[in-house]
Amino acid sequence: MGLRTTSTPAAGPATSPVATSDRIWAIDALRGFALFGVLAINLHTEFRVSLFEQFLAPPAMGRTDRVAAAFLSFAFEFKAISLFSLLFGVGLAIQHERLARNPRRALLLVRRLLALLLFGLIHLFLIWNGDILTEYALAGFVVLPLLFAPAGMSLIAAAALLLAYVMLAFVPLPFSFPDAAWLNDHVTMARHVYSGGSFVGILRFRIAELPEIAKLLAYIFPRTLALILFGAWLWRSGAIRKLAEHKRALLGGGLMLVGSGVLLTAQDKGYVALIRIGPLSGFGARFAYGALDDLAPILVAFGYAALMLLASGFPTARAALQWAVPVGRTAFSNYILQSVILGLLFYGYGLGLMGRIGPAAGLAIACAIYAAQAWLSAFWLRRHRFGPLEWLWRSLMYGKAQPWLRPITDQG
Repeated sequence: MGLRTTSTPAAGPATSPVATSDRIWAIDALRGFALFGVLAINLHTEFRVSLFEQFLAPPAMGRTDRVAAAFLSFAFEFKAISLFSLLFGVGLAIQHERLARNPRRALLLVRRLLALLLFGLIHLFLIWNGDILTEYALAGFVVLPLLFAPAGMSLIAAAALLLAYVMLAFVPLPFSFPDAAWLNDHVTMARHVYSGGSFVGILRFRIAELPEIAKLLAYIFPRTLALILFGAWLWRSGAIRKLAEHKRALLGGGLMLVGSGVLLTAQDKGYVALIRIGPLSGFGARFAYGALDDLAPILVAFGYAALMLLASGFPTARAALQWAVPVGRTAFSNYILQSVILGLLFYGYGLGLMGRIGPAAGLAIACAIYAAQAWLSAFWLRRHRFGPLEWLWRSLMYGKAQPWLRPITDQG
């Protein structure tokens, strides 16, 4: 069985979300898979410890924790969020295509992004300041005009933005990042506040961190924007649907992309030395080293996408990966739910586990949370068309309540 597509617009204006039977299996599976990686990395680097602790030298760990940390780094660190960004672009392009015959297409897409921005700001201030939804909404406003231009423009813009992102390491920035002394002091304070503070105390501290977090988000914004544009181009150009017809190319390309990305990650972590640079190295060598380091997670993300697209053509592989599909179809609800659960586990108004568990225990907790979400998502979708926040998001976009329950004949 191949990919289901929604490439042909309906005869009349689209005024309601796409039916369950028209969803794209590979996109949902990829989104569900990416969400596990996002959960595991967020828990490992931004809830288990302070967000800024990842910029300090890692503490001494036992063998099990070292293995777990290495697995997370090689498999998901910057890879899962890159895949998630790519899929956001695909989803935005699908919405744009579906609304092709709707005279309010531009307005509906703007309202969709405004609703996402509202959700992102609520998440950012009240739940967790590592939110990515706000950045996606802002990037969406930049991408939106390009959706009305030829598809090739998105590809050109994406390539230019990736080049700009790599060049940021070689040009003066309009802001400076914290030094080691600030990081050490802040991490000590953050552990104390987050692990033992009240909701109000943590809220105040979370808001106080935002200026420094904003610098990090501004730095990676070109990369996020580039990946969203790549995703939009992949859908609008028909590349996703055409790739599904070339199984050998998907297998070879997917394995090569993942393998090269993992090898480059090994270089970044000091396991191998593909390119050696030093204080006297020329610009070319330093640029190549920085570019390969920055591109490594993107290569892996594209490799994951290729292999999942390949799997969509084989019933056995589809069955083995079906666990990710319900989570992918309710990714928005699950992403927010993950933040709520992790806050209750690691913050002082909950169990206060921040700083008290290692990477291996954190990975086990992530697996348990995701397994529960996979079951809950599948259970929910037996009777409902989409997740609770997906329903609210679509209702805000269309300006009216959307169908909530699945037809009785379609309930399993």
